[in-house]
Parts: sequence; C-alpha cells; structure tokens
Amino acid sequence: MDDLPPFETHRVDNQPPPFEPRDLWGDDVVLRDAVEREGAAAFVSRVATYGALAGDELYRFGFDANRDRPRLRTHDRTGQRIDLVEFHPAYHRLMDVAKSHGVAGLSWHEPAPGAHVARAALSYLHHQAEAGTSCPLTMTHAAVPVLQREPGLRAWAAKASAPHYDPRDVPIADKAGITLGMGMTEKQGGSDVRANATTATPHGDGTYALVGHKWFFSAPMCDGFLVLAQAEGGLTCFLMPRRLDDGGKNALRLMRLKDKLGDWANASSEVEFIGAHAWRVGEEGRGVASIIEMVMLTRLDCMLGSAAEMRMALAQALHHARHRMTFGKPLVDHALMRNVLADLALESEAATAFALRVARAVDAASRDPHEATFARIATAVGKYWICKRAPTFVNEAQECLGGAGYVEESILPRLYRQAPLNSIWEGSGNIQCLDVLRALSRESGTRESVAVELASASGRDAIYDAFVDRLRTDLSSASEAGTRMLVERLALALQAAVLLRAGSPAAALFVRSRLGGEHGLAFGTLPDDADVGALLSRALPA
Repeated sequence: MDDLPPFETHRVDNQPPPFEPRDLWGDDVVLRDAVEREGAAAFVSRVATYGALAGDELYRFGFDANRDRPRLRTHDRTGQRIDLVEFHPAYHRLMDVAKSHGVAGLSWHEPAPGAHVARAALSYLHHQAEAGTSCPLTMTHAAVPVLQREPGLRAWAAKASAPHYDPRDVPIADKAGITLGMGMTEKQGGSDVRANATTATPHGDGTYALVGHKWFFSAPMCDGFLVLAQAEGGLTCFLMPRRLDDGGKNALRLMRLKDKLGDWANASSEVEFIGAHAWRVGEEGRGVASIIEMVMLTRLDCMLGSAAEMRMALAQALHHARHRMTFGKPLVDHALMRNVLADLALESEAATAFALRVARAVDAASRDPHEATFARIATAVGKYWICKRAPTFVNEAQECLGGAGYVEESILPRLYRQAPLNSIWEGSGNIQCLDVLRALSRESGTRESVAVELASASGRDAIYDAFVDRLRTDLSSASEAGTRMLVERLALALQAAVLLRAGSPAAALFVRSRLGGEHGLAFGTLPDDADVGALLSRALPA
C-alpha cells in the first residue's frame, strides 16, 4: 500500500475484464453445430455476421435501451391527442439492425429450406444482447403468413417481412418496412380469449369498426396490430392500422404503459378502441384458428428467448469464474463451482439444441406432414419446459458472480427480470400443458410423431431406452392433474433424443442426470465422476 497516492484506500485488482466485445456465434459451438445439423448451412455467413454484432454493438446498446425506458405522450403541446411512445435512440438502432439482418423476416423475405432455422438463430443471438426488442420482432414475424393469405393485406405482409425499419408515425404507403403488434388479452378473460368483449361492427365495405379495450397491447408504436373482437359470426381476427390511408390517426387511445417487472426496453400498454378502423383477417368466427397459426411461431420464439437468456447467463458466469481468484486459485478451478458451471452448461446445451430442432420442424412443416405434426406439439412442450427453467438458471448464474451479479452494471439483473416473461407470454405453463394433453388425445398423428422422434435415438443409451419405455405408458394414460409431470418428462426425453442423435459429448451425462436420476433438485448436483472439464471447455472458449 506504500506506493498508493495519499488518501487512496485500495488498488483495484482481481476483477474480470469487460465481457464485451465477444463473438456470440464464434463462442457458441452448440449453436453452430445445431444450425448446420438442422439444415441452415447455406445461411451460416449471415448468422455469423450477426453474432459479431450482437456481442459488441447491440450488447452495448441494450444497456442504454433498458436504462431509459419508453415514455407515453398522449397529447402534444397544443392539446392534440397523439398517443405516441418515445424510445431511447438505442432502441431504434437495435430494431434497425435486427430488421435489416432478417430477425423479423428472413423466413418470408428469402424463403428456402433452412430459412426458419437461420431466422431462429438470428433471434437467439439478438435476444442475448437485448430481449425487449424481441417482442415486436417476434410478432412481426409471426403475423406474416396469416396476412399473406388475405389478398387485400399482402402489402402489409410484404412490408412486415422486408429488411427495413422505419419508426416514423406515418401510413405504411410511405414506408419500405413496417412492424406489427398484437392485442388479444382483455381484463375479464386473460388466456380465455373467447370471453373477449370488444365488438366489431361491419361498415358494409369489408371494413369494421372496433369498440372495446385490450389489457395488454404489446408494442403500441407498431404500424398495425392483430386484434381479436366479437363480430356477428363470433370471435374474429382483425388487422387494425395505427395510421389510416389518408394519414389520419386511427380511433385508438393509449391509456397507460404497463409498469412491468422487466422487458423495460419494450413498451406494453392498455388501449381503448373508439370505433377503430380494421380489416377482417380470415372468416368471422375463426379468430382462434388465426391465432393458433401465429402461436406456433411465437411459442418457438419463447423457447429461443429462454434458451438465449440461459446462454448469456452461462457465458457471463464462466467469464467471471475464469478471471476471479478465490482462495489462491481461479474460481473456475474449485470443484464445487465447476460442478455448478458444468450443470448450467448441460442445461443450456439441451435447451438450445431442442429449440433449433423445433425450428427445423417449423421450417419443414409445409413440406412434411410428420414435421408439421411434431412442430405442433413440440412448440408447446418446449415452451413449457425451457421457459420454466430459465428463471432458476439465471439466478444460479447470478450466484456465480456473488453480489456483482445483483448489480445493474451487470447484465444478469436484466436477464433475471426478463426470465419469467416467456413462461407467461403466449400462454402460461398450465395452458401449454393443456394444449399438449389436447393434442395427444384429439389430434391425429400427434402420438405417432412423438413416437417417431423418440425412437430415432433408441439403441444409443440403455438409460434413455428404459426412460422412453416408461414414458410411452404414461402417454397412453395421461390425465389433466398429472399433465405437468408428463410434459416435463416428455421435454427431457426429447432433449435427450436431440443430443444423442447429434453425438453430443454432453448426451450421456444429460441422460444420466436428467433421465437416470443422478441429479438433485438444484444445479450443481452432477455425479462426482462427471467430466466437467470437457463441458466447460465446450461451453465458452477461454
């Protein structure tokens, strides 16, 4: 201490260097393998470019976009109603980069085998840098195929998928690219959208006037919104523009922004419709059917988002542990910490691999009936399990940093606030489980698609084979009360199947710990003989 200037109390040392810049694609062997394996090799250079951006520029912008939250301006200085939401410039930069690189539209703008898998990888990388912007990007992506089938709305679909971002509050005729939001939830119904009370009255020219409210109206500065309302023929889906063709403001009023636990960069609102102009999407009374098509895509992005949060939390924990000295050696060299980090790496790899497998099923759904059926049930299974695991996972990663993981200068508090969202959005856990139960009992081919997927990994591991044999019995006698346990076991088996087929070095340990019972209820309880060194080396380059 003698060489310190007067009044300096300490020297700063034993602190890890900044995490960024990092190449999120180059660092992630699990993602790279999955993109190749699931059919998107033709897009590798595109995804790799985005991985470098996400780990540098976008990572830094994410802090700014969350620090300065959106603000609602209902009126201008003259008293005119404007209903605008103001964002930090970093938010618009994040949206611009994401849209121009295909995060919201690659699947549709450049349709080819593997495009959905590549777009999923882009979304996974973007979400690691900033999760809030994923909400409008996901909704924009999911709405495109529904709008493409409506001749009068194809211009909306084309501009939604276009690689352009334009935040101006002007009619879409003046824009090269647009974004889309959704409004489904009302106060009295929640997940029970059939209880929606918003009404839709036809004008006689194919358009409707909407009167009512939405309790959660996501991304209110989008150019248009898919909403549900009660028409004469029943619950119906509508596209409601923010600006009318003549430039006038549509008859919707933003009442307030939601004060959310997390997702701070993104705005969510309450809204009232006072005769808002809208076009019907699909037939009257078929609103739920329109939603279901979009839900497969938004649920996939929930899986991807939760897997991305796990990945970023793991990378932060490993980065810290490799540079922090404790009790005379790096934190990562302590046996108990190595068990925790390896366990997190195992969970993260299984989540990422399964999410990309489901992306391949979505990609092939239009060409392969088996893949279409598998995508239908796997999105609900994965959405339930991966999203359920994320909050516990992120908290464990925070512990690896100690108090530093609880401070906002770290990204981990933001990840922790964000982690519960995907398990709630697009249907909470019970909704997913009921959907799985419904598909197994009522939808033709669902059991067969699951059986084929599980059988594809048979003969590689005796523990896996025995687990699947028991699971087949459980699938044939499923009950509502036991559905969570069934879906959990199904998710674990499907994750194991992907890892085993891929020949992953993590496969045998995943099977032993998750299917064979050699694991406790907390992370860091892998068996003593586990090769944790190999897992840690695979998880993040030193």
